[in-house]
Amino acid sequence: MKFANPYFLFALLALAIPIIVHLFNFRKFKRVFFTNVRFLKEVRQDTKARNKLKNLLILTCRLLAVLFLVLAFAQPYIPKENGAVKAGDKVVSVYIDNSFSMDAVGRAAGAVVEEVRRQLKARPGILQGLEVPEYGKCVDIVTKAALREMIVPALLPGLFVVVVAAIPALGKTVLGGLLVGTIVTGLFIGLSMTSSGGAWDNAKKYIEEGNHGGKHSPAHAAAVTGDTVGDPYKDTSGPAINPMIKVANSVAILV
Repeated sequence: MKFANPYFLFALLALAIPIIVHLFNFRKFKRVFFTNVRFLKEVRQDTKARNKLKNLLILTCRLLAVLFLVLAFAQPYIPKENGAVKAGDKVVSVYIDNSFSMDAVGRAAGAVVEEVRRQLKARPGILQGLEVPEYGKCVDIVTKAALREMIVPALLPGLFVVVVAAIPALGKTVLGGLLVGTIVTGLFIGLSMTSSGGAWDNAKKYIEEGNHGGKHSPAHAAAVTGDTVGDPYKDTSGPAINPMIKVANSVAILV
């Protein structure tokens, strides 16, 4: 196994941080004397064993989190049998985005297209500039769709936090893991959405400047299709990650 960015492996030194925190966890317990000493010793031993197991599990989770984060930046890969790696060869991870925000943009855009078609049929003079379109209809469709379609996505972050916090068996540790996972995954997915959406948009503009056949070419048609996904990616789904993280953390503080 080799690494595309081996210099990031130096960050594995950060694994010492949770170990140091674990070893120097000077938590002082108050000793109270009672008559039934044998019963208290059994309770103390049981509590000590459970606390030790809990601390070891927390330490393991912290170490794995740091390890996986470093490996994600180092990009490990298995070279070919002959050991030769062509310049420019990269491993691409593909995931399907079927989020509510992406579907909401598609449905709202479809409703606007249907409204435009209806107005063109009812008022043919719009194309010749003889009649004025009803702009308010399209604005009303987009406004109502934005409010209606975002109800479920806005409730999901707070709902998951409340459900995890309401289950006593999970506790604060699982809730903290949920928040950490929300922040870490939200950060990278948000950056991926905004950057890739901007790349699709810039690709279309680049082709429209006369490159790769210019307008009305197969490359331009493909770029328009890509920009149809890129616009909601960088303008809707990507920026929505930030308030989602804030809502999850705010609800966790309140509960």
